Amino acid sequence: MRDTRFATLISAVALAVLLPASGRAQSFNIDHDTWFGNERARMTLEIIATADTGLFAPVIRAYLARNPDLRIRYSEAPSIDTYIAITEAGAQYDLVISSAIDLQIKLANDGHATANRPSGAESLPDWARWRDLVFSVAQEPAVLIVHDSVLDDGRPVPRSRHDLIDLLRENPEMFDGRIGTYDPVSSGVGYMFATQDARTTDSFWRLSEVLGRLNVQLYCCSFDMLEAVRNGELLMAYNVIGSYAATHLDPGAPVHLVELEDYTLTLLRTALVPVTARAPQQGVDFLSFMLSDEGKKLIADAAHLPPVDVVEFVNAPHLRPIQLDPGLLTWLDQQMRRQFLSEWDAAMEQP
Repeated sequence: MRDTRFATLISAVALAVLLPASGRAQSFNIDHDTWFGNERARMTLEIIATADTGLFAPVIRAYLARNPDLRIRYSEAPSIDTYIAITEAGAQYDLVISSAIDLQIKLANDGHATANRPSGAESLPDWARWRDLVFSVAQEPAVLIVHDSVLDDGRPVPRSRHDLIDLLRENPEMFDGRIGTYDPVSSGVGYMFATQDARTTDSFWRLSEVLGRLNVQLYCCSFDMLEAVRNGELLMAYNVIGSYAATHLDPGAPVHLVELEDYTLTLLRTALVPVTARAPQQGVDFLSFMLSDEGKKLIADAAHLPPVDVVEFVNAPHLRPIQLDPGLLTWLDQQMRRQFLSEWDAAMEQP
């Protein structure tokens, strides 16, 4: 998702996430609106999602092949704008698909989602669904992207955050201004990754201080970080959503994708049906399709988004799912967010 409207997003967070609803309709940004299906179809399904349209297009086309009397509008939007669309703007989408798990839980917890039981939901583990309101449709690790040139002169691929910190400290001239990560101020997903890192390990703040000293470049989204590493503008990018690398990088691109072995945060991309939906049953039906065997295969093979798979976490214990639970709401509290971002700013200002 490419979105550089940092100032708009910062004010949107303050208004829609941290403060009570104002009672006045607020605007939200849509990056792309794409229509699928027959223009003369009698029924319409409206989806708002944070994923690039191209990722879900094969899934949508397969669903329409089974439902030829349906037309689908897919609105691609940043995670915070997606949240505002449902809570403040009164938009009437039938399904919300988002990578910002904390905002999805907040939508449900605050009464903006309808309870339903889509087919296939029973196969999800408890940590991948919440109160028959929020359902995971894919799991995506947050990886370290390393340009091949970093490995010149026998430098090893960093396998843990300790390795990464040592590599950066030992080569400050190489990495000054050439390592990137999410901006937790402007990116909902970036803020969630940062807070989950801080919740998981003390080494996150040591890493943040090193990044600050090296003039880390802050980004809104994984796509831009991938492009910057691919073209050599950056040498590394931290906490990039791995599925974007699978879809946007050529097989011969000069990069390594590294799942850090101390732990790798794993995002659960989730879906919910909002209470404002015009066609809620259509939203439930599409969600059921995504959770079906056919839908999961399409999501994996065509969209390159790994479906939720408990076995994967058993076989790769370094993967750490960000579980769907109310603990995610803690970091959306106004005071907690202010305190966290104050510590982040202090780390970024290292001399």
